[in-house]
Amino acid sequence: MRKLICISIFLVGSFGFSQQEDLFTLLNDSIEETPLLPERMVFTQKLLWGEKGLLRTSGIAPLTMEQRQKELKLRRTMLTTHQVLGYATLAAMVAQGIIGGKLYNGDFELYQLHKDMATVVNIGYFTTAGLSLFTPPPLINKKVKGFSSIKAHKTLATIHFSAMVATNIYKDKNTEVHKAAAYTAFGSYAMAVLVFKF
Repeated sequence: MRKLICISIFLVGSFGFSQQEDLFTLLNDSIEETPLLPERMVFTQKLLWGEKGLLRTSGIAPLTMEQRQKELKLRRTMLTTHQVLGYATLAAMVAQGIIGGKLYNGDFELYQLHKDMATVVNIGYFTTAGLSLFTPPPLINKKVKGFSSIKAHKTLATIHFSAMVATNIYKDKNTEVHKAAAYTAFGSYAMAVLVFKF
């Protein structure tokens, strides 16, 4: 009976050890097979962070697991800053809209303030956009079917980016186009900010 118990313990122990060894082998294999970059990236991310991106080929950010962990922390910081600056820029746009409305109604004393506020809005807006466009990519970038807040945010971003560029191009060329572009930029930007809240 003792021999049978000893043999059983030995067999169970060796079977458990071989299963653990197989489990560790599987885990190591899956870690090594996990791609470090997602299949889909925004072109600006690919330009900097892609496998043959500027930061990879220059050696500044080699494509390793350790480097990707640093990049994901940087990504979180950049996107948090993007969100905070987004709210601040929205507030500046509201102030700019009030000033612009008074200027269009004949209060020309506000012209310099309107120009100064436009500089503040432009710095905030394009810094916020840059933080989003040039952030390191996530590990996985799955395509989600149907409507989502991120899809709405990206669609609205295309609209407000184009409108912001038009606002700056037409500021001294055509006041009506400038005004229409500014309202479009503000409306689509506000919607893009709000879409994440609801």
